[in-house]
Amino acid sequence: MSSTESRIEALVTADDLPQQVDIALCTVHRGLPQRTNMSPELSYGRHAGPAPHTARAAAVAVLLFRRAGRWHLPLTERSMALVRHAGQISLPGGAQEIRESSLEAALRELYEELGFHGLHLVVGRLADCYVFASDFLVTPWVIASFEPDITWRPHDREVQGVVELPLDALLDDRLVGRTTIQRGPLVLHAPCIQVGTACVWGATSVILGDLAAVLRRLG
Repeated sequence: MSSTESRIEALVTADDLPQQVDIALCTVHRGLPQRTNMSPELSYGRHAGPAPHTARAAAVAVLLFRRAGRWHLPLTERSMALVRHAGQISLPGGAQEIRESSLEAALRELYEELGFHGLHLVVGRLADCYVFASDFLVTPWVIASFEPDITWRPHDREVQGVVELPLDALLDDRLVGRTTIQRGPLVLHAPCIQVGTACVWGATSVILGDLAAVLRRLG
């Protein structure tokens, strides 16, 4: 095992990983994130903002949980019946409701989409991400679960499946590739993270790229 692999192994099995991430998020530079590596073609830096005044507030939950002693996070495979982003791999989340904070929205969506309402720690926020395709300004909240052996209860009309992403896979550069996207006559390419048969791209891969950058500070 190489020294890099040893550091990653120690990181993804550490009992205090949430506390380490908390400290890293408190000290990380708050300027515009460098997201060009995970942004699709023709995005022109819009994921990093600034968002237009029309943007609607939304939030996603980046839930750290342990499976067999290793840290993972859940991704949702969106139902093909949905109007927006059907079939895509996403973080649990959605639009922020009136008189609701972004954290409240992230926790509510985590419960509604995956049925998670267990013991947890709010670790902190990643940088906001502007999703220009749907005009949402998304706040990602990192949350750590202390529930053993989580069982997901996905919302049957919104979530087609749950993908558990090991953090060591998130830090494996060999799993970063490119995918081809076709929107009518437009064909473009986008960086992606390959998780088994699932291909993660777009705003989700941008946010996960931010998390990977934070984790690499710890390794």
